[in-house]
Amino acid sequence: MAPLNEAKLKKTARLLASQHPELARVYEYNGPPPLWNRPPGFETLLQIILEQQVSLSSAKACYDKLCVRLKTVTPRKLLTLDDAEMKRIGFSRQKTAYARHLAEAVVNKAIDLDDLNGRPDGEVKSELMRHKGVGEWTSDIYLLMALLRPDVMPKGDIALHTAWHKLSGEARPTANEFLEIAERWRPYRSMAARMLWHYYLSEKVRNVKM
Repeated sequence: MAPLNEAKLKKTARLLASQHPELARVYEYNGPPPLWNRPPGFETLLQIILEQQVSLSSAKACYDKLCVRLKTVTPRKLLTLDDAEMKRIGFSRQKTAYARHLAEAVVNKAIDLDDLNGRPDGEVKSELMRHKGVGEWTSDIYLLMALLRPDVMPKGDIALHTAWHKLSGEARPTANEFLEIAERWRPYRSMAARMLWHYYLSEKVRNVKM
Protein backbone atom coordinates (compact mmCIF):
# COMPACT_ATOMS: atom_id res chain seq x y z
CA MET A 1 0.00 0.00 0.00
CA ALA A 2 1.11 3.56 -0.72
CA PRO A 3 2.36 5.76 2.16
CA LEU A 4 -0.14 7.81 4.12
CA ASN A 5 -0.76 11.46 3.30
CA GLU A 6 -3.22 14.06 4.56
CA ALA A 7 -5.97 13.08 2.09
CA LYS A 8 -5.64 9.36 2.81
CA LEU A 9 -5.50 10.03 6.52
CA LYS A 10 -8.89 11.74 6.58
CA LYS A 11 -10.49 9.10 4.36
CA THR A 12 -9.10 6.22 6.40
CA ALA A 13 -10.11 7.80 9.72
CA ARG A 14 -13.71 8.04 8.49
CA LEU A 15 -13.60 4.44 7.29
CA LEU A 16 -12.32 3.07 10.61
CA ALA A 17 -14.85 5.15 12.51
CA SER A 18 -17.65 3.67 10.42
CA GLN A 19 -16.54 0.11 11.22
CA HIS A 20 -15.36 0.19 14.85
CA PRO A 21 -17.44 1.69 17.69
CA GLU A 22 -14.51 2.68 19.91
CA LEU A 23 -12.80 4.53 17.07
CA ALA A 24 -16.14 6.09 16.13
CA ARG A 25 -16.20 7.71 19.58
CA VAL A 26 -12.69 9.06 19.06
CA TYR A 27 -13.54 10.42 15.63
CA GLU A 28 -16.78 12.00 16.81
CA TYR A 29 -14.99 13.81 19.63
CA ASN A 30 -11.64 14.65 17.99
CA GLY A 31 -12.10 14.36 14.24
CA PRO A 32 -9.18 12.97 12.19
CA PRO A 33 -5.82 12.92 13.99
CA PRO A 34 -2.66 14.71 12.86
CA LEU A 35 -0.44 12.92 10.37
CA TRP A 36 2.49 13.29 12.78
CA ASN A 37 4.97 12.78 9.97
CA ARG A 38 8.71 13.16 10.41
CA PRO A 39 11.47 13.34 7.79
CA PRO A 40 13.23 9.98 7.33
CA GLY A 41 16.89 9.80 8.26
CA PHE A 42 19.40 9.89 11.08
CA GLU A 43 17.93 12.82 13.02
CA THR A 44 14.47 11.28 13.27
CA LEU A 45 15.75 7.84 14.25
CA LEU A 46 17.92 9.45 16.91
CA GLN A 47 14.92 11.37 18.27
CA ILE A 48 12.87 8.15 18.46
CA ILE A 49 15.69 6.49 20.41
CA LEU A 50 15.62 9.43 22.84
CA GLU A 51 11.85 8.93 23.25
CA GLN A 52 12.23 5.34 24.47
CA GLN A 53 10.66 4.93 27.93
CA VAL A 54 10.56 8.66 28.70
CA SER A 55 8.06 11.45 28.14
CA LEU A 56 8.01 13.17 24.77
CA SER A 57 8.70 16.50 26.47
CA SER A 58 11.89 15.29 28.16
CA ALA A 59 13.10 13.66 24.93
CA LYS A 60 12.43 16.89 23.04
CA ALA A 61 14.29 18.93 25.65
CA CYS A 62 17.33 16.69 25.27
CA TYR A 63 17.22 16.82 21.48
CA ASP A 64 16.77 20.60 21.50
CA LYS A 65 19.94 20.94 23.63
CA LEU A 66 21.76 18.71 21.14
CA CYS A 67 20.64 20.99 18.30
CA VAL A 68 21.91 24.06 20.17
CA ARG A 69 25.27 22.37 20.77
CA LEU A 70 25.77 21.02 17.23
CA LYS A 71 23.75 23.56 15.20
CA THR A 72 23.08 20.79 12.65
CA VAL A 73 22.69 17.24 13.95
CA THR A 74 24.72 14.84 11.81
CA PRO A 75 26.38 11.51 12.62
CA ARG A 76 29.89 12.94 12.28
CA LYS A 77 29.15 15.92 14.50
CA LEU A 78 27.56 13.74 17.17
CA LEU A 79 30.69 11.58 17.28
CA THR A 80 32.76 14.64 18.24
CA LEU A 81 31.01 14.84 21.64
CA ASP A 82 32.57 13.12 24.64
CA ASP A 83 30.70 11.39 27.47
CA ALA A 84 30.67 14.49 29.68
CA GLU A 85 29.14 16.63 26.92
CA MET A 86 26.52 14.01 26.13
CA LYS A 87 25.58 13.81 29.81
CA ARG A 88 25.27 17.60 30.09
CA ILE A 89 22.95 17.60 27.09
CA GLY A 90 20.75 15.01 28.79
CA PHE A 91 21.75 11.66 27.32
CA SER A 92 21.83 8.73 29.71
CA ARG A 93 24.86 6.43 29.54
CA GLN A 94 22.79 3.85 27.69
CA LYS A 95 21.39 6.30 25.14
CA THR A 96 24.83 7.78 24.62
CA ALA A 97 25.97 4.30 23.58
CA TYR A 98 22.94 3.86 21.31
CA ALA A 99 23.43 7.26 19.68
CA ARG A 100 27.11 6.64 19.03
CA HIS A 101 26.47 3.17 17.63
CA LEU A 102 23.87 4.57 15.21
CA ALA A 103 26.13 7.46 14.18
CA GLU A 104 29.05 5.09 13.56
CA ALA A 105 26.82 2.74 11.58
CA VAL A 106 25.73 5.59 9.29
CA VAL A 107 29.26 6.98 8.89
CA ASN A 108 30.72 3.53 8.19
CA LYS A 109 27.85 2.70 5.81
CA ALA A 110 26.77 -0.25 7.93
CA ILE A 111 23.26 1.09 7.39
CA ASP A 112 21.85 3.21 4.57
CA LEU A 113 18.73 4.90 5.91
CA ASP A 114 17.87 6.29 2.47
CA ASP A 115 17.78 2.75 1.10
CA LEU A 116 14.99 1.80 3.52
CA ASN A 117 12.39 4.05 1.91
CA GLY A 118 11.33 1.62 -0.81
CA ARG A 119 11.78 -1.66 1.08
CA PRO A 120 8.97 -3.78 2.63
CA ASP A 121 8.05 -3.22 6.26
CA GLY A 122 9.58 -6.50 7.45
CA GLU A 123 12.90 -5.80 5.75
CA VAL A 124 13.02 -2.30 7.20
CA LYS A 125 12.40 -3.63 10.72
CA SER A 126 15.02 -6.35 10.35
CA GLU A 127 17.61 -3.89 9.08
CA LEU A 128 16.95 -1.34 11.81
CA MET A 129 16.86 -3.91 14.59
CA ARG A 130 20.34 -5.16 13.70
CA HIS A 131 21.62 -2.06 15.43
CA LYS A 132 22.07 -1.53 19.16
CA GLY A 133 19.29 0.48 20.74
CA VAL A 134 16.74 -0.10 17.97
CA GLY A 135 14.07 -2.54 19.09
CA GLU A 136 10.57 -3.30 17.91
CA TRP A 137 8.95 -0.12 19.23
CA THR A 138 11.63 2.14 17.75
CA SER A 139 11.55 0.46 14.34
CA ASP A 140 7.74 0.49 14.34
CA ILE A 141 7.61 4.21 15.11
CA TYR A 142 10.13 4.91 12.34
CA LEU A 143 8.00 2.93 9.87
CA LEU A 144 4.82 4.67 10.99
CA MET A 145 5.99 8.28 11.26
CA ALA A 146 9.07 8.62 9.05
CA LEU A 147 8.15 6.25 6.23
CA LEU A 148 4.38 6.74 6.69
CA ARG A 149 3.61 3.05 6.25
CA PRO A 150 -0.15 2.46 6.53
CA ASP A 151 -0.32 -0.80 8.48
CA VAL A 152 1.97 -0.66 11.52
CA MET A 153 1.01 -1.03 15.18
CA PRO A 154 3.89 -0.09 17.52
CA LYS A 155 4.60 -2.90 19.94
CA GLY A 156 4.70 -1.99 23.61
CA ASP A 157 3.38 1.57 23.34
CA ILE A 158 1.91 2.32 26.76
CA ALA A 159 -0.12 5.29 25.54
CA LEU A 160 -1.93 3.07 23.03
CA HIS A 161 -2.62 0.42 25.68
CA THR A 162 -3.97 3.08 28.03
CA ALA A 163 -6.18 4.64 25.38
CA TRP A 164 -7.68 1.28 24.48
CA HIS A 165 -8.25 0.42 28.15
CA LYS A 166 -10.17 3.67 28.69
CA LEU A 167 -12.16 3.40 25.46
CA SER A 168 -13.11 -0.25 25.69
CA GLY A 169 -13.43 -0.71 29.42
CA GLU A 170 -11.32 -3.85 29.09
CA ALA A 171 -8.31 -4.63 31.26
CA ARG A 172 -5.13 -2.89 30.19
CA PRO A 173 -3.58 -5.23 27.61
CA THR A 174 -0.01 -6.47 27.51
CA ALA A 175 2.10 -5.68 24.46
CA ASN A 176 1.30 -9.01 22.80
CA GLU A 177 -2.37 -8.86 23.73
CA PHE A 178 -2.71 -5.43 22.18
CA LEU A 179 -1.13 -6.61 18.92
CA GLU A 180 -3.83 -9.29 18.80
CA ILE A 181 -6.51 -6.67 19.45
CA ALA A 182 -5.06 -4.51 16.67
CA GLU A 183 -5.55 -7.26 14.10
CA ARG A 184 -9.14 -6.01 13.71
CA TRP A 185 -7.82 -2.76 12.18
CA ARG A 186 -5.76 -4.32 9.39
CA PRO A 187 -4.76 -3.01 6.85
CA TYR A 188 -5.03 0.40 8.54
CA ARG A 189 -3.32 -0.18 11.88
CA SER A 190 -1.18 2.96 11.53
CA MET A 191 -4.37 4.99 11.29
CA ALA A 192 -5.87 3.28 14.33
CA ALA A 193 -2.68 4.05 16.28
CA ARG A 194 -2.92 7.73 15.36
CA MET A 195 -6.55 7.86 16.42
CA LEU A 196 -5.75 6.24 19.77
CA TRP A 197 -2.82 8.58 20.35
CA HIS A 198 -5.08 11.53 19.50
CA TYR A 199 -7.59 10.31 22.08
CA TYR A 200 -4.89 9.72 24.71
CA LEU A 201 -3.42 13.22 24.29
CA SER A 202 -6.83 14.93 24.23
CA GLU A 203 -7.81 13.15 27.45
CA LYS A 204 -4.61 14.34 29.13
CA VAL A 205 -5.40 17.92 28.15
CA ARG A 206 -9.01 17.57 29.32
CA ASN A 207 -7.94 16.18 32.71
CA VAL A 208 -5.51 19.07 33.21
CA LYS A 209 -8.28 21.58 32.56
CA MET A 210 -10.73 19.92 34.98
